[in-house]
Amino acid sequence: MTRFLLAGGGTAGHVNPMLALAQSLRGLDHHVVTLGTKEGLESRLVPERGFELLTIARLPFPRRLTLAALVFPIRFLVATTEVLGMIRRHRIDAVVGFGGYASAPAYVAAFLARKPLVIHEANALAGIANRLGAKLTKHVAVAFPNSNLGEAAITGMPIRPEIVQSAIGYDQGQARIELGLDPVLPTLLVTGGSLGAKSINETVIASLDQLSAAGIQVLHIVGDRAGLEPVATKGYVRMNYCDRMDVAIAASTLAISRAGSSTVSEFAACGLPAIYVPYPVGNGEQRFNALTVVEAGGGKIVSDADFTPDYVLSDVVPVISHRATIEQMAKAAKSVGIPDATERLRELVLDAVNTNNRD
Repeated sequence: MTRFLLAGGGTAGHVNPMLALAQSLRGLDHHVVTLGTKEGLESRLVPERGFELLTIARLPFPRRLTLAALVFPIRFLVATTEVLGMIRRHRIDAVVGFGGYASAPAYVAAFLARKPLVIHEANALAGIANRLGAKLTKHVAVAFPNSNLGEAAITGMPIRPEIVQSAIGYDQGQARIELGLDPVLPTLLVTGGSLGAKSINETVIASLDQLSAAGIQVLHIVGDRAGLEPVATKGYVRMNYCDRMDVAIAASTLAISRAGSSTVSEFAACGLPAIYVPYPVGNGEQRFNALTVVEAGGGKIVSDADFTPDYVLSDVVPVISHRATIEQMAKAAKSVGIPDATERLRELVLDAVNTNNRD
């Protein structure tokens, strides 16, 4: 049995792959402890999955010269020392990091403790923590082949295998009936993530008449904080949150979505074509996340500013209405999907441990 410390958190893009690997390692009787912060999603999701969560102070990298920047080196040293203590107390054999505020101190601690270190990067454009970590180890895994981390193993994005298996095997007509949709009409899935996407929601709602006139029904997952006025339109089903994404994916002909790494990876693995509207704030990583599947022909990218009712009419309606185009896009999306990403990452991690033991 190997004892692992899995470090990451803050966003779902860090927490979900960490938990996927944790469950896979635990299934092989390895011991897993996780590291995060009290503020991130991991503080809720990790205990729910039955894993121990160790925490350190939230430690964002300074991006300009401020008082916080001046004391950052001291805080970083304190955090690294804390993680070194955790590695000793929990007899950790190897560290795996997924980015986020807790990862960088864990990377340095693993390096100082001479423990095998594996980095997994979910986005095509790596953040600061993983760019640092990649300099400390040769064991680097990435979700997308266009990653800016250079020499790395392409393992894909660990996603929930039950979603992919269920979505692929689900009868589409039955899935639509279960969601309150017509079993035969082309179905547009719209989602902006757990919190929703205001611009996507507003554009789709403004396009409902056009979509309905074209014989297209809409399954709209608006997000928990959308705060939208009720809409009573035939062929339109709205929900704040969907706890059966396998059914939603199985029911859908085409999706409109942000381009988070998990979303892009799940859609590709299931063969669901999508129109990706990357989140317009940040370093542009969402556009690069979608680039591989789009270049393969499994989707399209439109900027947030250009995603308007006119775009829906001129670009979305013709695509979803043309069966041959949809079938071709679905095949292309699936050709670049990696449904066994969790197993690939797990084998890379175990190989890193075995290589260290041989050395």
